[in-house]
Amino acid sequence: MANFELKRVAEVIDQFSIIGKAYSVTPYGNGHINRTYVVETDTENGKKRYILQAISSVAFKNPIVVMDNIQKVTDFMSEKFDDPRSVLRLIYTNSGPCYHIDSDKNIWRMYDFIEDSICLELPESKEDFRQCAIAFGQFQQYLSDFPAETLVDTIPDFHNTPKRYEAFLAAVKEDKMGRAKDVKAEIEFVKAREDFYDVLMRANREGILPLRVTHNDTKSNNVMLDKDTRKALCVIDLDTVMPGFSVTDFGDSIRFGASTAPEDEKDLDKVWMDIEMYKAYIDGFLEGCGTMLSNDEIMLMPEGAKMMTVECGMRFLTDYLNGDTYFKITYPEQNLDRCRTQFKLVSDMEKKWDEMKEIAKSYTK
Repeated sequence: MANFELKRVAEVIDQFSIIGKAYSVTPYGNGHINRTYVVETDTENGKKRYILQAISSVAFKNPIVVMDNIQKVTDFMSEKFDDPRSVLRLIYTNSGPCYHIDSDKNIWRMYDFIEDSICLELPESKEDFRQCAIAFGQFQQYLSDFPAETLVDTIPDFHNTPKRYEAFLAAVKEDKMGRAKDVKAEIEFVKAREDFYDVLMRANREGILPLRVTHNDTKSNNVMLDKDTRKALCVIDLDTVMPGFSVTDFGDSIRFGASTAPEDEKDLDKVWMDIEMYKAYIDGFLEGCGTMLSNDEIMLMPEGAKMMTVECGMRFLTDYLNGDTYFKITYPEQNLDRCRTQFKLVSDMEKKWDEMKEIAKSYTK
């Protein structure tokens, strides 16, 4: 770490109400959004560790609102646990707030380090995937009595698929890169499912699908597992916590974790939805949720999986048509490869639709 950055971080650490004196600061993790460090301190009882992060002002235009949401939900959940590893715990500053603004207007936050835990980029077994599901289900349950409407949409219309479709149609019409002629099949795939995109929003309007507190980035690398038992501890990375639908949190996990291939796999013969992973996840997610979800919500879980997958594919294709301005790419056609894997997953879900619905039905009360 450069001396200038080290000095800045040391000044930031001094603003937080930590136990002991910091003696080590090290860059931590492999996240691409926020700058993250692990801070070690000496205390009377030995070493203690903290996570220090600078919130990306590029990804989040109003990071103070992000912190307000995180403070509300973590304070609410912390009252329900004795094990400090069961929820992210913010460290407050000496002056009171749960964040510090430095001289360059960067916003910093600090958490207790979750000791004796592991975080998996991808599940290493079906049981790992099930434990991740339990963690996200418990997140839903612990916040089931939290007023979701008091949270702010940090990314408005994040999972509003009809609006995503409107943006897609606009990208096709503008065709600013002249790429539409080469992706006619992909464009028609999206248009052919137009009637599906309002299913969840309509269910909400009809009172079938309630607004809940949702995580909105339910990948396995946002779950901490006990390093010895590999049981679920808690979920992390709460930057996108906001009002949403339980089934979209469920669905995004299926899109990512039940796929048999990487997101940018070129050989589509390797891509399908593993129904056994789907079974494991729905079992774990509903175990974590307890009895909070209605039968209507449970029966919409397959729709959540399909919706998140087709929406993500649509977003990849939109970005490709717009010139790859949103998603980071490492080669020119990566967004196109990404959209094709998502559409292959959607097609496979449609083939397995009756089985997916029957599995969901088996969990209704």
